[in-house]
Amino acid sequence: MGQSRNVTEFVLLGLNQDPVLQTALFVMFLFIYIVTIVENLLIIVTVIASPSLDSPMYFFLACFFLLDAVYATVISPNLIMDLICDKKTISFSSCMGQLFTEHLFGGADAFLLVAVACDRYVAICKPLHNVAIMNRRICILLVVVACTGGFTHSLVQILFVYNLPFCGPNVIDHFMCDMYPLLGLVCTDTYFLGITVAARRHKALSTCTSHIMVVVCFFVPCIFMYARPVSNFPIDKSIAVFYTVITPMLNPLIYTLRNSEIKNSMQKLWCKLLTRDRIRRFPG
Repeated sequence: MGQSRNVTEFVLLGLNQDPVLQTALFVMFLFIYIVTIVENLLIIVTVIASPSLDSPMYFFLACFFLLDAVYATVISPNLIMDLICDKKTISFSSCMGQLFTEHLFGGADAFLLVAVACDRYVAICKPLHNVAIMNRRICILLVVVACTGGFTHSLVQILFVYNLPFCGPNVIDHFMCDMYPLLGLVCTDTYFLGITVAARRHKALSTCTSHIMVVVCFFVPCIFMYARPVSNFPIDKSIAVFYTVITPMLNPLIYTLRNSEIKNSMQKLWCKLLTRDRIRRFPG
């Protein structure tokens, strides 16, 4: 590896050490995670099953919500389990895996937001050519580019961190393996490295309020966390909870509550399913 490493596992301090508060947080985050998965999958199924939503925007949103569901699954289950476990340790390889997947899906989310913004820009500025410009082939290509961008971003992060010398201590004041808490444990100067990993400062073109809200919810916390020199603040864990746990739950609500087409398609889909079920039970 070229660098010395005495640490084989890390101890995560988590969000709080109070057992009563940990129990309350366990219930709250479990509920949030279930709601996040259900609402994201519900919208994905609605988009797939509704011919009226066969447009580039809804294709991108379905992909975005799928990435959100996976992104939440990377973080939330470990956070939830650690709240009720006495031993909050994670092996070095598992920590690197969590760091990689977190940045993979988080980075893909960021790139996909840019693709959604580009689609909205074309739809409003060139409405007569929107279908021709944003055809299915281009949409799939943009999703592939977003995933490739997320993978490249994640690969860069992991290559930076993996070979750094972790000589001890191994206690991370966080609920997950993230970049800056890890850099705080490295027994070498990390200032230049901290500057190079100031990522996710992408500008998204936007023409609708809901998209602005999603961009703000995603990018503002990330810019605060990663666009600064290496340092750990007490508020970092709360901000990380927001963009890893809360934001994936809010995104479907933001888009759904402000989008009549999705709400109408969802109502039609459920009415169709309920009618089909009623006919199956009472065929006469």
